[in-house]
Amino acid sequence: MPYLDKKLKIFSCSANQDLAKAITEKIGCPLGDGEVVRFSDGETTVKIEESVRGADVFVIQSTSAPANENLMELLIMIDALKRASARRITAVIPYYGYARQERKARSRDPITAKLVANLITTAGADRVLTLDLHAPATQGFFDIPVDHLTAIPLLAKYYKNRDLENTVVVSPDMGGVTRARDLAEKLRVPLAIMDKRRPKPNVAEILNIIGDINGKDIIMVDDIIDTAGTISLGAAALLDRGAKTVSACCTHPVFSGAAIERLENSPLQKIVVTDSISLSSENMIEKVEQITLADLFADAIIRIHEDLSISNLFY
Repeated sequence: MPYLDKKLKIFSCSANQDLAKAITEKIGCPLGDGEVVRFSDGETTVKIEESVRGADVFVIQSTSAPANENLMELLIMIDALKRASARRITAVIPYYGYARQERKARSRDPITAKLVANLITTAGADRVLTLDLHAPATQGFFDIPVDHLTAIPLLAKYYKNRDLENTVVVSPDMGGVTRARDLAEKLRVPLAIMDKRRPKPNVAEILNIIGDINGKDIIMVDDIIDTAGTISLGAAALLDRGAKTVSACCTHPVFSGAAIERLENSPLQKIVVTDSISLSSENMIEKVEQITLADLFADAIIRIHEDLSISNLFY
């Protein structure tokens, strides 16, 4: 049934067009008439071909690769909508890039997650709707409201239809324990934790595994799979320590560098991901299964537009 509120408008930049179309189909409203344009020198502009005066506008854009171009698209789209007298602008960011630079790990490091938050606010966004931030404290970098969704209920729903009698959920590091515990509780299965260290970026060493994994079917859960080094190394370590099978799931399939080659050659049976980042056909290998966030974001957008609580979307 069409959603007939003419004050609700949803626009998309380049990064999540398929997801944006799926969201508007779920809501029953058209996707806004706007497009991103590139000049010959690489500069970006946007064209908004319909009135947004007084409208409640949602702009869908992940700041995934190419991160800088996608971020600029989002900022320029927000600026255009603000100058066109939109009443309220919500930046819908399924994947918030730069979130892993949320603190100074060493002297003279930038805190880029805060910088990006400042840029989005300065561009004119009135609120942000995002999903599974790498560091949840990044919400505090914004001086505007942030609605922070999680994909764990969606992933739990995927696994609930399977035989889980011999299953253990594993967190690949100490930082992901809360996320893994949430999935384990929803599936009513035990939890185990991998103790690892990173001698340098994108390199991990598995030191120990806390919990009983012997003869178990493992589901490793993380927020991001980037170069796939950690998840591939972790899968091999779990099998070496007696696990029966290993699969993985994550919210954000960044899949950079040699990720696809590593996943293909890893002992992982299946990798379940969401469409927070649009995957190319080359990245949609047989082991990878992508589930959509369209229902989750459609519900959240309607609730924000109607000034309703979104807390029931976390269960």
